[in-house]
This record gives sequence, structure tokens and C-alpha cells, in this order.
Amino acid sequence: MIFALFISFTSSAASFDCTKAKSADEKAVCANLALNDKDVEMTTTYRLLRGLFAMGVQGDMQDAQRAWLNTRRQCGGDITCLTNAYNSRLQQLNAMYRTINKPL
Repeated sequence: MIFALFISFTSSAASFDCTKAKSADEKAVCANLALNDKDVEMTTTYRLLRGLFAMGVQGDMQDAQRAWLNTRRQCGGDITCLTNAYNSRLQQLNAMYRTINKPL
């Protein structure tokens, strides 16, 4: 992965407070270690990338993240759907990283 340095963080809690999880997707992420890890990886990657871009692009990234969260919410508690949603978002974020990490 791009941010292999942060793999050690994937064993930590989800990117949101699981004690306040209300929706089926949030509860599923909190109950499933693999999804929890993907949530932490995605959030860490998103936050790192967001800091690398100018304000206009950051706004676009926030819009895309909100849209992705809506997609995740539509999965409900379906583990396969949630896994696919996280994998897709991570691929998008990794592609963004590759565009800024090209050698000159």
C-alpha cells in the first residue's frame, strides 16, 4: 500500500466513535475487524492526501468523500457491499496519490 508506514494504525478503532454508531453500515464497520481496518486505512489515506492539495481540490475531495459515505450507507450491514465500497474508495485515493507522486 501507499502508506505502509500507517499499517500499524489499522488495528486501532474505526475513524468514528463506535459507541455512537447508529446506522447499519457504521455498526457493521465497528463489528467487523477487517472493515474496521479498511475504515482506518481509508480515513488515514484520505486525510494525508487532502493535506497535499490546494483548497479548491480539498473541497472537491470533501464532496467526493461525502458522496462515498452515502454509497457506504446504502450498503447497510452487507459486509460484501461494504468491503467493495472500501476497496473502491481506496483505489480512487491511491490513484490520486499516484498522480502527484510521479517522478519529474
